Amino acid sequence: MGRTVKDVRLQDRAARARLPVSPDIYWRPIAEGCHIGYYRGARGGKWVARYRLPGSAKGYVKERIGEADDVRDADGEKVLDWSQAQKAAHDWFEDKARGGVKPAGPFTVSDALDEYSKSFKARTGAVPTDMTSRVEIIRPVLGHLEVANLTQTIISDWFNARASSAKMVRTKKGAEPKLHAADTKEALRKRRSTANRLLTVLKAALNLAAETREWLPIAAWAKVKPFRGVDVPKRRFLTDDEARRLVNASEADFRPMVRASLLTGARYGELRHAKVKDYDRQSRTVYLVETKNAIARPAYLDDEGAQMLETAVAGKGPGDLLFGRPDGTQWKQADQLRRMNDAFDRAKIDKTTFHDLRRSYGARLARAGVPMAVIAEALGHKDERITRKHYAHLAPSYVSETVRAAVAGLGIVEKSNVVPLEKSA
Repeated sequence: MGRTVKDVRLQDRAARARLPVSPDIYWRPIAEGCHIGYYRGARGGKWVARYRLPGSAKGYVKERIGEADDVRDADGEKVLDWSQAQKAAHDWFEDKARGGVKPAGPFTVSDALDEYSKSFKARTGAVPTDMTSRVEIIRPVLGHLEVANLTQTIISDWFNARASSAKMVRTKKGAEPKLHAADTKEALRKRRSTANRLLTVLKAALNLAAETREWLPIAAWAKVKPFRGVDVPKRRFLTDDEARRLVNASEADFRPMVRASLLTGARYGELRHAKVKDYDRQSRTVYLVETKNAIARPAYLDDEGAQMLETAVAGKGPGDLLFGRPDGTQWKQADQLRRMNDAFDRAKIDKTTFHDLRRSYGARLARAGVPMAVIAEALGHKDERITRKHYAHLAPSYVSETVRAAVAGLGIVEKSNVVPLEKSA
């Protein structure tokens, strides 16, 4: 290990000439983990630099940066005086801090988002639409900023602003945009939950960028934490009677989409992309290709579902849409909003969303005692945690039956003569 000599003026040629020839290097600290060294040999001196990442347990890496101007005058290239050696050392330190990768130009948040999207597509084959929409929400505000200049304050201010911002409400084409302020406890919870999802995408993009760029300020985003207790699972499930009423109340051209979601648990986007060739009559499955997580999966059909698909494929070619418009074109992303609202009004059911048809499918499976692992597979969940979060409380279990049996028989409620008209499924 070399030694650090603090009483030697390395910047002074005459002082260096008085140093004894030695295999040791005379080191001068420049910053934490950064040193400039001088090696005194029999034929003249050499400038050396060494670097260690601050906080790292690894040893120093060393680099010869030039010949000292002990014998020949400095030329700024091969022979360096003290100031030139310092500059060369600083350039080398910065290069090592970046992991040896020199930036070709400013690297912005927008660049990081693009890089993340490309990486995701390369790994999974496609970028989910919800990720794309979140990327495009982040980009207008933060996209122009250089990642190297990000601070915790910048990320926190953006995150908190998103959490309290007004929600844009869909309006008719050409109408003035409307905003709903987050002025209730539930509205604020929803906005915070949305902000959490945006922060997840932003962090994932920046972390990926930092994997090959060690100089990026990871602490700027790592220390910004998501809101806790705001991601509450939705508990709205249609009963079998409500499902039948909703199907009957739907517009005739849109009714197949409603039926298909109730019978397969497929999302609206998955159904509007499904094609005739995705239906396998022999295995009684429809293969959903355009999924949320970009991982294709089969939807399993019962007798009623198979009959529905036979009707849907009649007279169509393999490349035709299974559940298209009457003219054969694809339903648009927003086409379901008004149709669903009108159907709920006609069916006299509390309004909810198309996505709750999928939840109702999962709830029917849970109430029937289907294992959570099977429900997760059928719905395309990555693991059982998501499934249990939404449906575990509906499933018959040892815990629920034991608790009911243990508390039964207190006798403090009078028997009622009211007979329920329908038993919820």
